[in-house]
Amino acid sequence: MTAPVRLGLRENLAQFSLLVLINGFVGAMVGMERVVIPILAEEAYGLASYVAVLSFIITFGSAKALANLLAGRLGDQYGRKKLLIAGWMIGIPVPLILMWAPSWGWIVFANVLLGMNQGFSWTMTVVMKIDLVGPKQRGLALGINESVGYMAVGGAAFFSGLIMASGATDLVFQIATGIAIVALLVSFFFVRETAQHVSMEAGEVGDAPDVPSFQEVFRRTSWTNRRMFAACQAGLVNNLNDGLAWGLFPLFFASLGLTLAEVSGAVALYPLVWGVGQLFTGRLADSIGRTIPIVSGMILQGMSLLFLLSEPGNLGITLAMIGQGMGTALVYPSLLALISDASRPEWRSSSLGVYRLWRDGGYVVGAVMAGLLADRLGLGVSIGIIGGLTVISGLVALVNLTSQQEGE
Repeated sequence: MTAPVRLGLRENLAQFSLLVLINGFVGAMVGMERVVIPILAEEAYGLASYVAVLSFIITFGSAKALANLLAGRLGDQYGRKKLLIAGWMIGIPVPLILMWAPSWGWIVFANVLLGMNQGFSWTMTVVMKIDLVGPKQRGLALGINESVGYMAVGGAAFFSGLIMASGATDLVFQIATGIAIVALLVSFFFVRETAQHVSMEAGEVGDAPDVPSFQEVFRRTSWTNRRMFAACQAGLVNNLNDGLAWGLFPLFFASLGLTLAEVSGAVALYPLVWGVGQLFTGRLADSIGRTIPIVSGMILQGMSLLFLLSEPGNLGITLAMIGQGMGTALVYPSLLALISDASRPEWRSSSLGVYRLWRDGGYVVGAVMAGLLADRLGLGVSIGIIGGLTVISGLVALVNLTSQQEGE
């Protein structure tokens, strides 16, 4: 006998927990690169230009942004589980290519596949959790999802750096291969489709108007709806500074004289705080609305980057990474929840895909901007300019979110 379909986190705890586990695997896949690849770019491949070093993030961000858009639309049309499985099939070759890459071009290509893996798999875990819990616990659900994902990013970054420091770099990629295979098997055999939950929520919302065309969803999400526009620009700038953190923080910390183990700890601290913090900030966004966490989180991120430049010692680095992580924790689940609030169940996956296109497009913008600025003006100036842009983004969000308060 088939169990009745119900909305809610507790009512769908088994499937929800399974998707949380899978998202941890998704985070670990990208976390393995946070220390290893920027260091290899200089030491193993001899790249001197910061733009060249960041080329793997540019390709990763481009592929992930487009995969987000495609996954969102296909998820509405064909269901979520198929896209989740496709993401893991694409992800399995990534660590193998990284391990055996004969040139930097292969590293760049592997990151195209990694971006597609992240775009399909992470997007679908987000959408499926929203499907399961319904409208009342979105912030909490997304906080848990993003928390585990980014704790896995931070944990994988830290341990990958330690393994690399021991001289066993290939072991990092072997572990990642095993993670991808396990995630594919779990997704195929144990994850269930959530289409019935979507239908139930749509019925509870009431009679739906005609589902808008994809072009209309794109336009509405990107700029017509001021709340969605605020989320898209904040998401883009958030990942703009995350692209900076991913590609240049390891090199910046190394330039200050930190050992590889110390660099690993500093780089990992930011996503770990980001991850743990979201266990609380997702629920906070359900309680007080989306505006305060988004605006305060963006400003805190920007101020933390500026503080890093003013206090580049060990204590300053630690405080800056904690501030950066706390700011991102405030922003991330709140932005996803805001987009979910403003869209209907029938086209929510498409709208989330559009938002995630803009958000992860920030990796591309950030990598190009950070690399060009660092090549011409130095690492410190690059970090300072992007910190200032992040503060400005928070103010743009404030203007747009407070001018149209409905839905909070």
